[in-house]
Amino acid sequence: MPLVGRLEETGRASEPYQLINPAGAVEEPVALYFAEMQAAQRPAKTIRSYGMDLLRWYRFLWAVGVEWDRAERADARDFARWLRLVDKPVRVHWRHVGDASRAAGVVPVIPGAVRAGAGEVNPVTGKPSPGRKFAASTRAHNETVVRTFYDFHLEAGNGPIINPFPLHRSRASGRAHAHHNPMEEFRKERVGRYRPTVPKRIPRRIPDEKFNELFAGLRSHRDRALLAFWVSSGVRSEELLTCREYDPIPGDQVISVIRKGTRDQQLVPASPDAFVWLRLYQEEAWAKGVPRGRRFPLWWTLRRPWRPLGYAAARAMFDRANELLGANWTLHDLRHTASYRMAEDPKLALTDVQWVLAHARLSTTQVYLTPSPDEVIAKVRGHHVRRAREAARPTPVPPADGYSPAALDVLFGGLR
Repeated sequence: MPLVGRLEETGRASEPYQLINPAGAVEEPVALYFAEMQAAQRPAKTIRSYGMDLLRWYRFLWAVGVEWDRAERADARDFARWLRLVDKPVRVHWRHVGDASRAAGVVPVIPGAVRAGAGEVNPVTGKPSPGRKFAASTRAHNETVVRTFYDFHLEAGNGPIINPFPLHRSRASGRAHAHHNPMEEFRKERVGRYRPTVPKRIPRRIPDEKFNELFAGLRSHRDRALLAFWVSSGVRSEELLTCREYDPIPGDQVISVIRKGTRDQQLVPASPDAFVWLRLYQEEAWAKGVPRGRRFPLWWTLRRPWRPLGYAAARAMFDRANELLGANWTLHDLRHTASYRMAEDPKLALTDVQWVLAHARLSTTQVYLTPSPDEVIAKVRGHHVRRAREAARPTPVPPADGYSPAALDVLFGGLR
């Protein structure tokens, strides 16, 4: 399928992203949907995520020659099948894209190419690398986005009469939660018919000894300060990277972050060594000429021209440290590591951990009470060792006739 069209960032607050068709024009139905999302207080990054899914759906429609408002359930079914069967495209690097392709909005791909190590399990972390196919979570998110896109236009009277992405057959008739037991939790009833089942994964954390090796491989005080804050405060990577110079309060050992989703400002505690590394980084950066001021960003690039540190650069830094260990941990695994460490402390209530992580529900925080696979394997190995020791232990000889077992227990202290 040709990768025509694009999702373009405009730089305007009123319309952060636009979906551009192969003719170079803006897709108005998507623009209306983006405006609805912005009115519903969705951040720009969420609009971009939804836009990438809609771009994938539009590319499918452009390939089969179907207008967006003429799509039928057969098209939605074929799109779900295509997402499941096709390999993810391997794009040509932007440096090797010709001017003609760039002007036409065509993204070249390498036919039949496969990423090195796709789908293999990393021996250090136990995490599989991204596979050749679209992940089930990607397909599920794509189905949800396109279904809500058509729901919006059905309500507005702009789209087809029937949503091409229907709900599950169990919802063909009847109202959701019509016979709900008030003693049970509400289930997610709006499940799409073509939505795949997403496997429930246990969050991965970095073992302490591996984290120490990872930390030792960092090259600058800035990188050490970043990892120290991530692994001690549990904040998301973007929440820390968007901090200003006035956000850290070393005297109280807290840092102020803007929470994802709610956009609330919250003071989050961090470890003392994180503030030590931060001060070392700031003194080093200011000596080199990094802009200084309360309203300036807290994190900067290490080389001129000075630019605020973005997520892509922070991830590249972390990937370089990963290469030293041959690991494939991600920045979000640092948040999982901090969550596990706090949840395992018996003197720290789970509700306190929920507040630090800014989880809306306590059930989300309870995931970190689940032991990691390494812990389960170690405990089961210990179980087999104990069974082997009990089997090798000699069976005590029963006492001779005439001796009372209770009297012998008193005499020998129950050591028979």
